[in-house]
Amino acid sequence: MTKVFLTGATGYIGGDALFALYSKHPDFAFSVLVRDANKTGAIEAAFPGIRIVVGGLDDFELLEKEAADADIVVHTADASDHKVAANAIAAGLAKGHSPSHPGYWLHTGGTGILTFADSDRQVYGEYDSKVYNDWEGVDELTHLPAHAFHRNIDEIVLETGTKYADKVKTALLCPPTIYGPGRGPVHQRSRQVYTLARTTLKNRQAPILGAGKSVWNNVHVHDLSNLFVLLAEAAIAGNHADGIWGANGYYLVENGEHVWGDISHAVAAEAAAQGYIPEAKVEHVDFQTALVYGGYESASWGMNSRGTAKRAAKLLGWKPVGKSLLDELPGIVRGEYEWSKQ
Repeated sequence: MTKVFLTGATGYIGGDALFALYSKHPDFAFSVLVRDANKTGAIEAAFPGIRIVVGGLDDFELLEKEAADADIVVHTADASDHKVAANAIAAGLAKGHSPSHPGYWLHTGGTGILTFADSDRQVYGEYDSKVYNDWEGVDELTHLPAHAFHRNIDEIVLETGTKYADKVKTALLCPPTIYGPGRGPVHQRSRQVYTLARTTLKNRQAPILGAGKSVWNNVHVHDLSNLFVLLAEAAIAGNHADGIWGANGYYLVENGEHVWGDISHAVAAEAAAQGYIPEAKVEHVDFQTALVYGGYESASWGMNSRGTAKRAAKLLGWKPVGKSLLDELPGIVRGEYEWSKQ
């Protein structure tokens, strides 16, 4: 029986990934890390038979043990930024596996890593023509500057997948703006566009950071989860085809891109159409104001993060099928309005 250890079961990405994996492979033995013991009941009710591991991301020995015991580790809980957890998973996989019985690490990064040029220049809301890709340009992605956001964790994953390539197979999934209703039992809402919608409802006008010309990729959460499933299936099949795992196993996970200023206009129009604000108004704000509105999530409204996902399609047959971001906007705005009334 394939043993899967997943972190972030109560989160948006992890909850949806668990739903997809559990639905497709109920024969797997699932163990999930839950940091808040009060939420274990919701997980157990949604996924009967699942094994709950109550603990935190700083509990090195616990994470190391669970990673050593698992065939597949799906890491989504603060995965792109928590160094202790990444090191623990790396150590556990290396300790508990061998060339004849490799362990697999499906790690969640984020395309915030591609925003370093804007951060370095401290220019927000302007267009940048730079587009990365994970096939011909994978070497660039795996050697981004050390100071890039999330890069220190990427390095741990990539080093593990190369140093222990014979017994630890790593795949680094790098999603951009994620949207769509999550299917996990606890958190079912994303952040970037949702924060923008919530700010619009509160201020009665949609914020645009700078000139609003910056561009970012997006992907439906169900399509992201489908890639977790495909990689897990490659793992259990022992598919070690060149480029799936290890040094080049870096997956941009996107299905198009949006201009942030256009999204602000669309959110304002939708909020007005649904009667939540008097009229479709926007306001141009500076970086510090955006931070006040929503922290780093809102800073992304003025940054460029552009890439092309080729690897998953070429090697695993991944094909996004979820609704577009614009098609999901009415539900996002409605959901944020209803959430604000709770």
